[in-house]
Amino acid sequence: MTTRLKIDRGRYIGALGAGVICDNIPGLVNKQRQLCQRHPDVMQSIGRGSREWIQECQHQFSHHRWNCSTVDRDHTVFGRVVLRSSREAAFVYAISSAGVVYAITRACSQGELKICSCDPHKRGRASDERGDFDWGGCSDNVNYGIKFAKAFVDARERAVRDARALMNLHNNRCGRMAVKRFMKLECKCHGVSGSCVLRTCWLAMADFRKTGDYLRRKYNSAVEVTMNQDGTGFAVADRGLRRPTKNDLVYVEDSPDYCLRDKAAGSLGTSGRVCSKSSSGTEGCEVMCCGRGYDTTRVRRVTKCECKFKWCCAVECRDCEETVDVHTCKAPRHANWLDQT
Repeated sequence: MTTRLKIDRGRYIGALGAGVICDNIPGLVNKQRQLCQRHPDVMQSIGRGSREWIQECQHQFSHHRWNCSTVDRDHTVFGRVVLRSSREAAFVYAISSAGVVYAITRACSQGELKICSCDPHKRGRASDERGDFDWGGCSDNVNYGIKFAKAFVDARERAVRDARALMNLHNNRCGRMAVKRFMKLECKCHGVSGSCVLRTCWLAMADFRKTGDYLRRKYNSAVEVTMNQDGTGFAVADRGLRRPTKNDLVYVEDSPDYCLRDKAAGSLGTSGRVCSKSSSGTEGCEVMCCGRGYDTTRVRRVTKCECKFKWCCAVECRDCEETVDVHTCKAPRHANWLDQT
C-alpha cells in the first residue's frame, strides 16, 4: 500500500525530475517505477486524487470504531491496518484503486495528460430509451483510466502469488469497475426553446461519493475466503456461505475490534471519540466505547437560525447560541487495556 499512498509526492515530479522522485518512492516494484518515470504527469494526477479517496474513506467510516485513520506519523496513511488481510484492508485497496481510476480519467478529460484525452470511441450516432442522439462534448475516457490503473496498481501484487496478493488483485478490480458502474449519460438539447428535437450527449463519471457508498455496501457484505489448493483462486472460508462474485470484496483474516490503541494492528482505539448517547448503531456510545462508558461535557455552540430570504438576493440569519452535551468514550482503566506497542 505504500505504493499508492506515497504518490502525493508526485506533485513535485515536474520540478525535481521523474527519475529522482520515482527512485525515492518506497515500495515501488520495477514495473511501477518504470511507469512513474515514463508518465510523471499521470503520477501528479494520482497524487492530487489521493486526497479525494482518503477523504471518502474517512467519510464512509466516520461513525465506525476504525475511522480510516491510523497511528500518528505513519507515512503510509493507513499503515499497519493494511498489513492485516482484513475487510478494512479490502476496502482500502478497493477505494484507492477506484480513486486512481477516477483521478486519471478526470485528468484525461481536462486535457492535463499527453497520453489520453476524451473517449475517442464516442463518435457518430447512438440511441437510448429516449431515442437517437449524437455523441458530442467530451466523454470521460474511463477505459483508459482503468487500463493505466490496472497496470500500475496491480504490478506490485503480480510480483508474488499468495493469498494476500490474490485478495488485493480481486479488490483492486472491484474498485476499478465500481467507477465504471456509475458512468452516466449527460445530454444537451437543441431545437426551438430547448425542445430536444436534437440531442448531443456524452458519458460522464458520477460524483465519487456514489462509488464510495457502493464500496461501503460491499464492505458490509464482504466474503471471507481462503486460497484454493492449486493457488489460482479462492474458496469460501465457511462452506455455508455463498461464493463471492467478481464484484464482492473479499478478505482472509478477521478484523481486530479497534477498541484499544494497538500500534501493531494500526488501531488508534476509541478513547476520546465522540459518540451518540441515543444511538444503538456503530456511532452509539455503547458500541463505540466498547462498554467502557463515556464522559459528558456541556458545551456552547453558535449556529445560524431564524434565516429569512431577503429580496433580492440574500439570506439573512441570526447567530443563535445553544448548549449541548457532547459524549466522548472513556479511556481504558485496566492494566491489560494499556497501549500495546
